[in-house]
Amino acid sequence: KFVASLQILSLVVANTNSVAAFMQPAATRMTAMRRSPVMAAVADSAEEAAVEDKKVSIEEDIVVKEEPKAETPAPVVEEPAPVVEAAAVVDPREKLEPGRFDSIDYSITLPFLEKPKNLDGSHAGDFGFDPCGFTEDYDIYYMQECETRHARLAMLAVVGWPLSELVGPNFMLQNGCAPSVLNGMNPIAFLAIAGAFSAFGYLEYMTSLRQTAGTELGDKHMSDMSNIWKYGVAGDYNFDPAKFYSLLGDDASGRKGLRTLEVTQGRYAMLGITYFAAYEALTGSPIVKDSMFFHPNLTLPFLAIAYFAWSQIYEVSDLREYPIKIQYTKDGKEMLRMFDRSTAGIKKDVNEKLQPYADQAGEALAKMMAPKN
Repeated sequence: KFVASLQILSLVVANTNSVAAFMQPAATRMTAMRRSPVMAAVADSAEEAAVEDKKVSIEEDIVVKEEPKAETPAPVVEEPAPVVEAAAVVDPREKLEPGRFDSIDYSITLPFLEKPKNLDGSHAGDFGFDPCGFTEDYDIYYMQECETRHARLAMLAVVGWPLSELVGPNFMLQNGCAPSVLNGMNPIAFLAIAGAFSAFGYLEYMTSLRQTAGTELGDKHMSDMSNIWKYGVAGDYNFDPAKFYSLLGDDASGRKGLRTLEVTQGRYAMLGITYFAAYEALTGSPIVKDSMFFHPNLTLPFLAIAYFAWSQIYEVSDLREYPIKIQYTKDGKEMLRMFDRSTAGIKKDVNEKLQPYADQAGEALAKMMAPKN
């Protein structure tokens, strides 16, 4: 029993020493373990293992912190470029295009004047002439409507004025002149003129707010002018019983050409009727009495042919450049050479036939001029 008690007591003391050793600081425990060679070897191995673990941890951190390498991009498959349809080419014969005179900065009518900003050649009869600037202060459609109406009335008047003096009854005339505000008129002529003006006034009133959309010509004009504006054409009454409107072509270009012809002739007519009225008011003589336009003669056709021939060979230089001079046209010199070559034989024959007469005339003139003894 005594021996057993001593063994139990020794075990308790050993356990107590182990717990105390465990509770000592780590440095003390390490020192104690180093005192034993076996424990020293074990501690060295543990330190080396810790150092290796630390190196591995640092290398892993470096790898993590390094930027990831760019992955090899996958091959890009180029998509075919979208097919862009070419813009539809607008046939100028089918639809009118704006800006006919955009490339120039001067008036076609008077080149030394600047081209008005609102007149670019898009409309019929537009030649860039507006020295008073009306197109900048008033609506262009309104101005076109006014001009077209006055042009049509002037074309009627410029024919009716001289015709009344040629075939009209004398009791309607004033000393052979057409009745007018400046020439005067008798009561019968006044009633006739008042009736005519009343009819025209009624037509103006009834058509001042006319609608052209939905009519045959109105729809054509809307289509022709769709690239310029949405208002169609000024002066459209949907009136063309003789189908003259398609004489220059039944398309947008042909219709514009005929409108240009109409407004140009109307402008000449407005100048003509103004001249008739002023001439008779100042002279008191009928216009048909003293004018070569109203009597059979050769002067008028001769002048017309001479002007046509001259204009084929000569022309006036650009009015914007000084000095203004008469110069050959593009083919003027060549036309003169061809004329000289074609008439060389005729000139030679004429000269040979006329030479004897010229010699005789020269001798006779020399005898007459010779001094007498």
